[in-house]
Amino acid sequence: MTTDQLYELFLNCNGISTDTRSIDEGNLFFCLKGDNFDGNDYASEALLKGAKNVIIDNHNLDNSNFIKVDNVLNSLQLLSSYHRSKLKNTTFIALTGSNGKTTTKELITNVLRKEFKTSSTIGNLNNHIGVPLTLLKIKKDSEFAIIEMGANHIGEIAFLTNLIKPDLGYITNFGKAHLEGFGGLNGVIKGKSELYNWLIKNDKPVLINTSDKKQINFINSKSITFGIKNDANYIFKKNNFGDFISVLYKKVEINSNLIGDYNFDNITSAISLGLYFDININSIKNAIENYIPKNNRSEILFNNEKKIILDAYNANPTSMSLAIDSFLKIEGSKALILGDMFELGEYSNKEHQKIINRLEKENNKTFFVGNEFYKLKKKSNKVLFFKDKKDLIKKIFNQKIIEKNILIKGSRGMKMEEIVDHI
Repeated sequence: MTTDQLYELFLNCNGISTDTRSIDEGNLFFCLKGDNFDGNDYASEALLKGAKNVIIDNHNLDNSNFIKVDNVLNSLQLLSSYHRSKLKNTTFIALTGSNGKTTTKELITNVLRKEFKTSSTIGNLNNHIGVPLTLLKIKKDSEFAIIEMGANHIGEIAFLTNLIKPDLGYITNFGKAHLEGFGGLNGVIKGKSELYNWLIKNDKPVLINTSDKKQINFINSKSITFGIKNDANYIFKKNNFGDFISVLYKKVEINSNLIGDYNFDNITSAISLGLYFDININSIKNAIENYIPKNNRSEILFNNEKKIILDAYNANPTSMSLAIDSFLKIEGSKALILGDMFELGEYSNKEHQKIINRLEKENNKTFFVGNEFYKLKKKSNKVLFFKDKKDLIKKIFNQKIIEKNILIKGSRGMKMEEIVDHI
């Protein structure tokens, strides 16, 4: 079946599904494969649960509602690219970076929705499957689409960018994330830069943070620049607003619900795009000030008279260091509960040791959790090591944390949010 024929099926179906647990009546179901499953095995179940047609690549299966293709994933990707080509009136903004992608995406979406019909990536559907699914959800009346891209190997951003064909793009930062796949920080920079390279090659504007020395190398005549120096198109100042990030643009003060110095760039990039697209600064202010972080991303929780900063959606050496630096500026007694950082490969020992060394110099209680930290354990009154969360929770149960401010951070696989109820 050709892509344009598949597109006709798509137009006559009620959306896309890849999981039999969440099929809506009339969906077009794609039988994707994973490391431990084959979606073709669920083709008949998909029909029983309401799918209108099922895309398969196991040609031994037979049903008039089964559509046979050579490769289901490839067909999904080609279909999404074809759909993108039909969205002539939608401005596409692509985002990537080592840290802050999802928060930045949500801030930009909030700002643009003040004036425009705007679609964006749901959650973090930002990989070779998530981006096609995101593209296929965009309606023809969408004026803007904000698409988040994630990667852990060279070439992935180039592939996703070519699917999206963005009209504008932004890299939040280059940090020590997915070092195992990228082969080091230089690999991260090369991989993430595939977005800017595509945009520049196709004569499209890039959004550049002039405070980032690695990004300024990409500035050209079409760049949109922002930062704290006078050489940027949009110039911001940091403002005092307790623990929260506050931004001053000209004479307008914008007070956010986000903590951590690292969120200053996330906020100012969203403001800059709003200004670039002629949204009134007071509307932008309202959009930023009404954004509440959730899903374990810099959430502020209160439990037993303690303030808990739950930043447990993910972690890498760069985001961990930034979170620690920002947290240590908070006034009052402090404790840190930090979980392993994943996907570091040969860099794991070195990067975990750096975090340990950093906190041994402080006068705050620190709890390290997980195998990577535990194998570097040492005797200390200030830093404590636990092999897993179960051992830590036991310790907390027997000896309550008395500090009033607590930072919880770790990689997604650590599920550090499970500790909150025990504090």
